[in-house]
Amino acid sequence: MVNVEDIGNCEVCGEHRESGILRHGFFASPYLPVEDVNQEELPVTENSEDSCKQSSLSPSTAVGLDERMLLHAEVVMKSHPHPERPDRLRAIAAILATAGIFPAKCHSIPAREITKEELQMVLQSAKILDFCSHIFSNFLNASILRSTLENIEAVDITRLMLASYFTPDTYANEHSACAARLAAGLCADLASAIYSGRVKNGFALVRPPGHHAGVKQAMGFCLHNNAAIAASAAEAAGAKKVLIVDWGVHHGNGTQEIFERSKSVLYISLHRHEDGRFYPGTGAADEVGSMGAEGYCVNIPWSRGGVGDKDYIFAFEQVVLPIGVFRKQPFYLPSEDLPCCIGALDFNPDFTIISAGFDAARGDPLGCCDVTPAGYASMTQMWSAFYNLRSISSSATAVIKVGLGESHVIDIDNIVPSKSGLRSVLDVLKIQMNFWPTLETNFTKLHSKWGSYAFQDTTSVSLK
Repeated sequence: MVNVEDIGNCEVCGEHRESGILRHGFFASPYLPVEDVNQEELPVTENSEDSCKQSSLSPSTAVGLDERMLLHAEVVMKSHPHPERPDRLRAIAAILATAGIFPAKCHSIPAREITKEELQMVLQSAKILDFCSHIFSNFLNASILRSTLENIEAVDITRLMLASYFTPDTYANEHSACAARLAAGLCADLASAIYSGRVKNGFALVRPPGHHAGVKQAMGFCLHNNAAIAASAAEAAGAKKVLIVDWGVHHGNGTQEIFERSKSVLYISLHRHEDGRFYPGTGAADEVGSMGAEGYCVNIPWSRGGVGDKDYIFAFEQVVLPIGVFRKQPFYLPSEDLPCCIGALDFNPDFTIISAGFDAARGDPLGCCDVTPAGYASMTQMWSAFYNLRSISSSATAVIKVGLGESHVIDIDNIVPSKSGLRSVLDVLKIQMNFWPTLETNFTKLHSKWGSYAFQDTTSVSLK
């Protein structure tokens, strides 16, 4: 992990600078050097020959990873290591290898650099350029296309620079453009492989991340929008409707910007918002889509930090699942144009993408939330990119195990949300039931049962 030589523990994640987390993932002690790892506690990796034989019998889980993405790194050494650093991928790869999951049990998807033409296709798949029926459309189309090309070229030109910044926290070096195109290309090919049935589901271990990258600029550690590119690839492979669920702690403002006018992509995001005070400030519940796509953007904004498993699972039960009925198996990334009165079964996506940032995980220093690996596994099973190395490796492992049919999840029966979580879900239901009538029943039942509790001022009442 990145660290200043004379400091014993990482100031971001607290790991001992010589711990074995980059070799054994969360099986290593966070306080002891790698030599002190108890080898007897490590899982036994199954015979690779038997594993390959099993995986060849039927489509299974695919994992994409390319070591060239590790070359994307901040050149300027600062007092604190950057949260989005190469060790994030190293930690995940270490635990997957130690646990005998990847490459032992999963198919490997090779990475390639996505083309400039494919990056531009994201706009076409989102129908951003298709405004012919609107006044000033020619000017608008030209302006958007020009901004998009400028952003693609701005990322590419960093190949010629030792170090550069798009924003104060979004860095690039001479390898960043290649890493970003590899991440995007891998996500596109993984989406195509899943939709075509060559594999059952998949997990893209990619960086830099993508959900803050929009039409016009790179920001928030993100250079190209990987989820949007995967959605475009799924559509190119034949998907008519794509669902993106984004459970990262920050709102995916870039993904929302790209698809807020699209008929074919539904974007659902669960994130900290705090009335716009939490980065990036977007993602309020009343941001529902525009220009006829109202209802195809669903934001579930948390009003505080510390949100954990119960609130996330409750939101999945009451909002995400009733809207996001799906057919195809999902793949994971670390998530339109109808007037009102659309039914949940009317969307019924052909393909589901989970924009799986794990920065809402317990112990993450930026997200400050409390979702556990079992919580992520539960959300994933209900369907069937985070900065603390221990949290990210354990959470990613739990999600991939669900794809393999191996993960243990928490009991989701009779989930009781926090008071603030309940209030957030009720606010979302009240807005979204105007577009998804199936939610009205949920709103009525919840408001009748818990409404007085949710909106009273005291904090001492117990939920029965």
